[in-house]
Amino acid sequence: MQLLSSSPEETEAIAGRIARELRVGDVVTVSGELGAGKTTFVRGACRELGVTAPVTSPTYTIGHRYEGEPDVSHLDLYRFTGVSPAEWGDLEPYFENAIVFVEWPEAAGSGLPAVRLQVRLDHSDPGRADEGRRSIRLDGADAALVERLGRADPGVRHRDRPGDERARR
Repeated sequence: MQLLSSSPEETEAIAGRIARELRVGDVVTVSGELGAGKTTFVRGACRELGVTAPVTSPTYTIGHRYEGEPDVSHLDLYRFTGVSPAEWGDLEPYFENAIVFVEWPEAAGSGLPAVRLQVRLDHSDPGRADEGRRSIRLDGADAALVERLGRADPGVRHRDRPGDERARR
């Protein structure tokens, strides 16, 4: 399923709607090129989950753990080219009793715990004046979740097929 966002605020709102469906133990991967809005997306989800602390990119610290309802872990694997068993040992506590968002999950290879939802953010129209537009693609092992998210808010703009953009009302 592909959604469209026209601003960082809208990206955060979409993430918040998704966060309402998540539970402790869920792992959400968040992919996209630099500047696509991955941390903005995680920030929106964290706000919906009751996080009041500033939500920033953990690129240099690798991970942040936020108190929320439930707790939220935010990992950024950008600097990794792979994750060794010793590094996984350091990352494991982030997965305990939390909802986990993982930016740049490609570095983990097959080492991540079961992923419930995959989120891909892309600049929807690179080079256009309206640079705030993003496409947000949702995929996951939980097809029912993806379907529910598509029906959750009739005001969300969908792009169901390439070139098919419409406002659902």
